[in-house]
Amino acid sequence: MTEPIWEKGYTQNRELSWLQFNARVLEEAEDETVPLLERVKFLSIFTSNLDEFYMIRVGSLGDVAALGGHGVDNKSGLTAKEQLERIYAATAPLYERRDRVFRRVERELGAEGLQRLRMNELTQDEHHYIRQLFRTAIQPLLSPQIVDAHHPFPHLASKTLHVGVRLSRKKSEFWGLIPMPPSVPELLFLPEQNGICRYVPLEEVLLFYADSVFEMYSTLEKVVFCVTRNADINPDDEPFAPDGREIDLRAKMEKLLRERRRLCVVRVELSAPISGHFAELFRKRFDISGEQIFVSCEAPLCMDYAFSLGEHLPEARRAALSDPPFTPQQPAMLLPGQSLLRAALKRDLFLSYPYESMEPFLQMVREAANAPDVLSIRITIYRLARKAKLVDYLCAAAENGKDVTVLIELRARFDEQNNIDWSERLEEAGCKVLYGFEDYKVHSKICLITLRERGALRHVTQIGTGNYNEKTAKQYTDVSLVTADQNIGADAAAFFSNMALGNLEGSYGTLLVAPHQLKKPILARIEEQTALGPNGYILMKFNSLTDIDVIHALSRASQAGVRVELIIRGICCLAPGVPGYTDNITVTSIVGRFLEHSRIFCFGRGEQEHVYISSADMMTRNTVRRVEIACPIRSPEIHRRLHEILDAMLADTVKARVLLPDGTYTKKPPSYEPVCAQVLLMKRAVEAAQQQSTAVPQKKRSLWEKLFHRKGR
Repeated sequence: MTEPIWEKGYTQNRELSWLQFNARVLEEAEDETVPLLERVKFLSIFTSNLDEFYMIRVGSLGDVAALGGHGVDNKSGLTAKEQLERIYAATAPLYERRDRVFRRVERELGAEGLQRLRMNELTQDEHHYIRQLFRTAIQPLLSPQIVDAHHPFPHLASKTLHVGVRLSRKKSEFWGLIPMPPSVPELLFLPEQNGICRYVPLEEVLLFYADSVFEMYSTLEKVVFCVTRNADINPDDEPFAPDGREIDLRAKMEKLLRERRRLCVVRVELSAPISGHFAELFRKRFDISGEQIFVSCEAPLCMDYAFSLGEHLPEARRAALSDPPFTPQQPAMLLPGQSLLRAALKRDLFLSYPYESMEPFLQMVREAANAPDVLSIRITIYRLARKAKLVDYLCAAAENGKDVTVLIELRARFDEQNNIDWSERLEEAGCKVLYGFEDYKVHSKICLITLRERGALRHVTQIGTGNYNEKTAKQYTDVSLVTADQNIGADAAAFFSNMALGNLEGSYGTLLVAPHQLKKPILARIEEQTALGPNGYILMKFNSLTDIDVIHALSRASQAGVRVELIIRGICCLAPGVPGYTDNITVTSIVGRFLEHSRIFCFGRGEQEHVYISSADMMTRNTVRRVEIACPIRSPEIHRRLHEILDAMLADTVKARVLLPDGTYTKKPPSYEPVCAQVLLMKRAVEAAQQQSTAVPQKKRSLWEKLFHRKGR
């Protein structure tokens, strides 16, 4: 009998690996070298990450466990029930750790003049101020209720704060509920004292005054709480109407979004410990186990306010407690004022966000919308900013008579409503809008502009690793190729034609396109390096690794002596350094100021090297369940630019963490000259923009090469 892969010891559970990733986010909040206001933001990011994890991953596992599924995870051998048990056990210490970090950060913020107060810390005058505010501006907006035979328990929306109260009257007990009024700010600011900004969270005010809200009852216990609901809606559960007609996908998504609000509870969070009796009421009411109740004594249950907290400090103080400002620079391969569209007709161009600006790409679409020689624009959209100039330009193109096709993915998780709204606007402007497939999300990032030049048709294709989102392009690291390579252009044209025809099995000569023509070529590249043994080399950067076939292939490469260097921000189900299986594999993770999001795959060295950029992570959902694109990079100059990024990541000794065989991460040993990849790449972008040339002066180049020269490159 074949030994199960998890018994070989070089794979690990996806969900536990993700929790390790979020612990690295929390580590940034602990890091005293990170500016104080940025540490507050990392606490908020950790919190929202954990919220989404419980909504999606825990929600999905809960569904499987409830249905009595006895299948096991193919990396760890754990059933859904066993995975949930380990997730709950691993989550509780993270709450305790977050409380410790929050307490420390809050204390340091107070010393800087931004103080969060509890009600028992207010002076008599401040109590009077809050009491007046409560009576005049808050209490009239409250919707409290009791729960009894005449007042059924209301539906509680996911992640909406409530005050829960145990009440008694005439020897009977009742639930009392006070929802947070959405029109009242999360933080209530007191009059400034000696230049110190002081505030009280709204939920603490409501908790304090809950007794007076339910004044005809006796208060036995009270706590701030919120529920987290399963949000793992599956758009494929209802592909057809009862009479066999196909359902309009946009209407179906709107229905599913309504259903998401009512899915089962997967977690309850409390602001303080409660009695066993009260906890039992929570367990019965929400049909959960005690392990699904988590207590956060210090950190708020919701920290959405973190990103605006600094606005309450004087500008100079806020700047001192924040990351130094950085403006995305003019792309190094494009002269200021030069048309990206016209320049791409002459040579391949490269953009690296957020170090370089997304604006030239947006201006390329704007130019195409108005240029007489442009015939059509085709683009895929997964996530957009709330205010998107890109949509304005696409609408203008359609209104100018261009043939505009937009394939918009309505199922981009938690952006569904935003995409529904954009699709309606695009349709109204005359764009042809496609919604993709029932069973496959379209996650590819590709834009095709077709124009007539000297009587011949030319294609300019942009292919990237990230979304066309003007906001996240300043926060996520992504790379983008703009090329007039006609082989790529022909494949891009075929891609959009296949998408319009519902054909997932189209043939492509240059591009690698999932779900049917991406994974096999990537595995083939790994096998080519495996055949070279110690002379082989694999360097890959992506967000997560869960695909078991890719994990097997990388292990075989390692066993053949191939040097494998992986840069993986998030989930990694491969354990490196396991004797006999992954000895020659290293895994580096970087969590820093920018979210590492680019996907870059390199196979081999020197002139024999094959380099790709891609929208796909090495996850099964990407390689076989989504429409993704990987594009080969042929320009030596862009090869060099990509290796500068990868070499910086591998040389990082400040933010980099190294994955150990047991699934934990450790910092790299301190170096004589600390290297922070993102800081260096920001400096590099500024230098390149100042030089207004892609050429790097010899003195600067030698410094760069000194930092990042590695044997065999």
